[in-house]
Amino acid sequence: MKEYLQDRSHKRLNILTNEWVLVSPHRNRRPWQGQQSKLEITKEQSYDKNCYLCPGNVRAGGHINPEYSSTFLFDNDFAALTNSTAFQLDNGLLHAHGELGVCKVVCFSPDHSKSLANMEVSAIQNVVELWQTEFIALSQLEHIRYIQIFENKGEIMGCSNPHPHGQIWAQSSIPNEVLKKDMQQKIYFDKTQSSLLGAYLAQEIHSGERIIWQNDDFVTLIPFWAVWPFESMIVPKKHQVNMATLNASEKYNFAEAIKVITATYDQIFDCSFPYSSGIHQAPTDQNDQNHWHWHMSFYPPLLRSATVKKFMVGYEMFAMPQRDITAEQAAEVIRNKLA
Repeated sequence: MKEYLQDRSHKRLNILTNEWVLVSPHRNRRPWQGQQSKLEITKEQSYDKNCYLCPGNVRAGGHINPEYSSTFLFDNDFAALTNSTAFQLDNGLLHAHGELGVCKVVCFSPDHSKSLANMEVSAIQNVVELWQTEFIALSQLEHIRYIQIFENKGEIMGCSNPHPHGQIWAQSSIPNEVLKKDMQQKIYFDKTQSSLLGAYLAQEIHSGERIIWQNDDFVTLIPFWAVWPFESMIVPKKHQVNMATLNASEKYNFAEAIKVITATYDQIFDCSFPYSSGIHQAPTDQNDQNHWHWHMSFYPPLLRSATVKKFMVGYEMFAMPQRDITAEQAAEVIRNKLA
């Protein structure tokens, strides 16, 4: 049966969303042997006087950044969510509800030239600690039901500023992707009284086919159902519903996992690898969330080279996601490039 997964068209189930992805391995069995064009990489300066995220500079909203030396957090000057909207429209088939929330920007480092891929693990641990602190603080707000931590890296992913940074959005409802994962994890937990991702992780570790790297607390793998060519996931070995309970050693090991996958990405096509990453955790709505197992996903768009991107168009937009390189092939490529 394994050979069928590498030679024949098939669809794979995402157990976290109950959605399928079409896999067509016969179309492109070894895509990494194709075009290998490289981007011209210019080493940026550690400080850019025109960057609105560098220490001491004026931001686009007019505020002045402090001379920060580690991480730096501030309220987004142009937030997508605010606390000043509360209304409800239900008119026949027309429905609109006001969405309350908070949007924050997290500068990972004062060094403009850095990314998570070339930061020290201890510096990434500072980022993890800030994520944890903000998650705990925002979860105490009565009107907040979900907190999304994410990063868009690279112009190709719509990032408007190359300074190393991510965002935290906290909102009054639970967003679509999280609702899907919430439902599937709860169904499994109610049947087995155990974690869906925990059971999946045990099966993956036993197989080893899609495992990229692991330490004492975390596993990095290519999900069986991956959509993006080199999509990956970091999963804690321990069943934890969110990041709030991470101890010091777990925060370091999580930072190490982030360092390894991002640095290895940069080796695949010898470029600063673009991606969108995000951490999915249990909602903060005060309900029992024991069915949740938090995790971090990376969705990189590059397919054959630093300049060849996977586009979600045509069939993907109107039918379902589709990929040519299999999860197993992607895992092999990344393992061979481990930083």
